Amino acid sequence: MNRPDGSRLLAIALLVLAPIAVFAAMVAADRRFGAPGRGLGYVVRIKLPPVAGEIGLPQVRGPLDASRPLVVIDAGHGGHDPGAGAGAVREKTLTLALAKALRDELLARGGIRVALTREDDSFLVLEERAGIARRLKADLFISIHADSATAEGASGATIYTLSDRGSNENAARLAEFENRADTVNGVELGGQSGDVNAILVDLSQRDSRARSASFAELVLREGQGLVPFRERSMQSAAFVVLKSADLPSVLVESGYISNPVDAARLTSSQGRKAIATTLARAVRVYFARQSEPGAGAGAEATGGGAAATGAP
Repeated sequence: MNRPDGSRLLAIALLVLAPIAVFAAMVAADRRFGAPGRGLGYVVRIKLPPVAGEIGLPQVRGPLDASRPLVVIDAGHGGHDPGAGAGAVREKTLTLALAKALRDELLARGGIRVALTREDDSFLVLEERAGIARRLKADLFISIHADSATAEGASGATIYTLSDRGSNENAARLAEFENRADTVNGVELGGQSGDVNAILVDLSQRDSRARSASFAELVLREGQGLVPFRERSMQSAAFVVLKSADLPSVLVESGYISNPVDAARLTSSQGRKAIATTLARAVRVYFARQSEPGAGAGAEATGGGAAATGAP
C-alpha cells in the first residue's frame, strides 16, 4: 500500500482548514467592526411599538355645560368589518351616515351634547364602543346597525334592548351575528369576562334596562308615520355591545340592506332624515321625562313630536 507523501497531506489539510479560517476571519471582523456579516455577533434589533392602552376619547360636541345630557352614538362595524351587505351598499358606510345625521339633528336643536364612537372607517371592538360611553359618563347609548336577510319581504326597522336571551329566534340570530364583530379568523378580540355576566343579574342593571325600554318605546312612538317598523314593539337580545354599556342603551336595526326598497330608503337623504328625526325626538322626550321632579323610568310625557319641544 502506498502512503501519501507530506505535500499531499498538506494540500488536503489546507483544503479542509481554509473555509474554516475564512469563516473565523469573518466572525472576528464582524465582532471587531460591527459590520453586518455572517458572524455570531450579527444581531437584528426591531423596535416594537408600546403596548396599546385605552383608545382615545372622541370629541364631544354641543353645549359646553357638562350638566347637559350626553348621547353617545355608535355607528356599527367599520374598518375590516363591513357588516351586512355584499354589494354597493355596506352596513359600515350606511351606519356612519345615519350616526352623523342623528348627531347633526340633535345639535341643530341644541341643549344636548353628542359624541360618536367613530367618525371614519375605523374598527372598534364591541367593548371599546361601550367603553367610550362609560368613560364619557354618557346618559344614553344608541348603537345603529342595518340587517340583511335571505327571506324575501324582510323590511323595516327594529329597536332592541338588552336581555339575557333573544325575544324571538330572529333576535337571537341577529345578536349572534353582531357579536361576531369581535372575532377575526376565529380569534376573539373583545372576550367577555365572568364579571360582566354577574353584573347583568345585579339589581343596579334593572334601572338601566327599564330606562332602555322606556326610550325604545319612545322611538316606536315618535317614528309613527316617519319610519316603517318591522316589529311594532321593541325586541330584546343578548347583544355584547349592550351588555358592556352599563347605562340606558338601545340597538337600532334601521332596515334590511338585502331589501331593495329598504336599501333605497336608507341611502337617501330623506330616509336618513326620517330616522334621525325619529331618534332625536325620542331622545328629547326621554330627557324631558328624566328632568321631571320624581320622574322614573316609567314616567309619562304628553304629546308626540310636540313633546320634544320640552327637552332640555
